[in-house]
Amino acid sequence: MKASQFFISTLKEAPTDAEIVSHKLMMRAGLIKKLGAGLYNYMPMGLRTIRKVEQIIREEMNRAGAVELTMPVIQPAELWQETGRFDKMGPELLRLKDRHDRDFVVQPTAEEVVTDIARQELRSYRQLPKNFYQIQTKFRDERRPRFGVMRGREFTMKDAYSFDRNVESAGKTYDTMFATYCRIFDRLGLQYRAVAADTGAIGGDRSHEFQVIAETGEDAIVYCPTSDYAANIELAEAVSLLASRGSASVAFEKVATPGKSTCADVAELLGLPLSQTVKSLVLATDEVNEAGEIVGSTVWLLLVRGDHDLNEVKAGKMELADGTGLKAGFRFATEKEIVEHFGCKPGYLGPVGLKKSVKVIADRTVANMADFVCGANDEGFHIRGVNWGRDLPEPDLVADIRNVVEGDPSPDGKGVLAIQRGIEVGHVFFLGTKYSKAMNATFLDEDGKPKPFEMGCYGIGVTRILGAAIEQKHDDRGIIWPDTIAPFTVVICPIGYDRSEDVKAAADQLHAALLAKGVDVILDDRGERPGAMFADWELIGVPHRVVLGDKGLKEGQVEYQGRGDAQATKVAVAEVEALVLGRLKV
Repeated sequence: MKASQFFISTLKEAPTDAEIVSHKLMMRAGLIKKLGAGLYNYMPMGLRTIRKVEQIIREEMNRAGAVELTMPVIQPAELWQETGRFDKMGPELLRLKDRHDRDFVVQPTAEEVVTDIARQELRSYRQLPKNFYQIQTKFRDERRPRFGVMRGREFTMKDAYSFDRNVESAGKTYDTMFATYCRIFDRLGLQYRAVAADTGAIGGDRSHEFQVIAETGEDAIVYCPTSDYAANIELAEAVSLLASRGSASVAFEKVATPGKSTCADVAELLGLPLSQTVKSLVLATDEVNEAGEIVGSTVWLLLVRGDHDLNEVKAGKMELADGTGLKAGFRFATEKEIVEHFGCKPGYLGPVGLKKSVKVIADRTVANMADFVCGANDEGFHIRGVNWGRDLPEPDLVADIRNVVEGDPSPDGKGVLAIQRGIEVGHVFFLGTKYSKAMNATFLDEDGKPKPFEMGCYGIGVTRILGAAIEQKHDDRGIIWPDTIAPFTVVICPIGYDRSEDVKAAADQLHAALLAKGVDVILDDRGERPGAMFADWELIGVPHRVVLGDKGLKEGQVEYQGRGDAQATKVAVAEVEALVLGRLKV
């Protein structure tokens, strides 16, 4: 490829609406051009990287025995109505009608369609397991699309869906996909971490996220440096920081704390560590009738240590022995409900002297605290020296409901936890029979009886990978691509290509030699000034650059520089091909 035959369009400055590094650099390097809110044209330079990402994914999915197909972007609403997701999903699901007034959706995912395929085509256990995948356009009607390809409305994903006859077989498929994802991200050349994750809106019983490590990442990744433990912040287990509950040693005392409505302010006033205080959070659950009308509400008091934060995902999984809990959904209580149940406005709430109608859930650490400080349910007052059993009944439930913090013990007992930032680019789920039962998708098992498929789904954000890779590795000059997904792997920059026959001949010869060895190389024959030419390719992020000029050729030398190298290296003309191939491990 020669640059004059290709399309190169770089900018010195990023558009004003570009907020994060990847968005700015992708726009400046000419990888994408904005069409509308969350909608981008993928320009030739960006498309080359996308195709390389897709090829790696396709090779590894095929290697794992998955079978490629393509499903429509526009899907009939009837299938989504079977699972209930047509109504349950929010406005991010783009719904539309055709000229016959029939309902359709623009797919953000394809569980319903692929399950419909399975129930029609996979009729016997002898046809299982099967794993179908596609690399396809998706659409999510984000309320506030931003950050370029990181949170666009239209995007490309690889989504795979597996069908197995039982849980054991489905577990093996899940493990195969997990290993496949590791191979994919290894080949992409990205630093990543696979972490245990919540199953979220898709549902299911087993889930891992694949996170590209980046300081600008939206997600907090929890891991233990001395073990294999890793989870996202939503799922990371927070063990009790107290091995057991100590004995009461301080008298129960109501103290005036005027204007001190936060744990930090109270601790400072009383001269106590923040870790001796307990934070109260009030939630509510609603009981509805068949018409969807609220006919009753239950108030819940959740307690975490003053220096800890509530984890709402964990809270949403809480359930008491009587079957009541927060699993069906919760909301934060209104001030009116709080005053009604506690006799006090927020800021001075606590678990002492509560009405029996208020359910209390205490975090593991709070359950083992003694002599703690909490609100007195009286504005301007707190209580110090509070102890379970002596001053208030035991909580209705003790559970892990807080976010972990750096330095917490690892739940596997093999060290302490650390936290880093990441960008989710892949996710694997074990779905079980969530979709197959909803859609009556069954097969005949060996005993001749119909059984629902055990399913899994496995996604990779193809276009999102571009943004994540750039967020992970860039400098003030531009992008630093891994070799495997750079739009071009090598660029030849001849100085005076249009003026010197010697330079032209040497550049053309090296270009032809590298092409013959299968190297993805581009020759910049545009006749640009050296500074402008180098700036373009550093911005675009091509990993390897060879510079030829009359002066160097007369000395029998050219210059080689890797994109991450501090300076260029002089290389004999006769040795440059071997050096480049060696760097590429060709």
